[in-house]
Amino acid sequence: MIKHHLTDDLLMGYATGTLPEAVNLAVATHISMCDECRAALDAYNAMGGSVVNGCEAVAMSSGSLNAALASIRTSQLETPSQSARVSDPVLPAPLIDYVGGGIDAVKWTPVGMGVKQAILPTSRAATARLLYIPSGVDVPDHGHRGIELTLVLQGAFRDEDDVFARGDIEIATEADEHTPVAEMGEDCICLAVTDAPLKFRGLLPRIAQPFLRI
Repeated sequence: MIKHHLTDDLLMGYATGTLPEAVNLAVATHISMCDECRAALDAYNAMGGSVVNGCEAVAMSSGSLNAALASIRTSQLETPSQSARVSDPVLPAPLIDYVGGGIDAVKWTPVGMGVKQAILPTSRAATARLLYIPSGVDVPDHGHRGIELTLVLQGAFRDEDDVFARGDIEIATEADEHTPVAEMGEDCICLAVTDAPLKFRGLLPRIAQPFLRI
């Protein structure tokens, strides 16, 4: 059962298309796992549609329709058919598209203490990475210069606030400082999204930070 959900601000930003690509990825992945947030997003989309319907019509250029149809045809050619899509017990569909396959296709890079990461290709406005944290291992104590979204895909972790299991998303801000620890019993895999570098207390994490792009 998912206990930790998206905020209204994130859902509204996703519905209006104002979020950075990496944040959109975290929101889309959580929504694919969470009925409650998916229903809330549908409500925001319906609200947006109502606003659009109430706006005055604007004249379009003569080539707008042809350009839109051409874009749709190109998108259909580039998008794999539903039957060709990969299914994976760990990665939901939005992540499979970014990884190019299931969890076995992830190109992990070791970062120490058995922890591994894989940075996903998104715009520079925010960074998305998959994190693999062995059970019982902690992530160094850190604060935030912006927002950090951590969505659990496998296993669970705990910090000073709560326990987060598959489907749960933790939303940390500049006011938060924590030391996440992977729960015993199963290695933890998360999608972590940040829009600014983390603030580590320890010297070694601060030295490694520029190389790891954390």
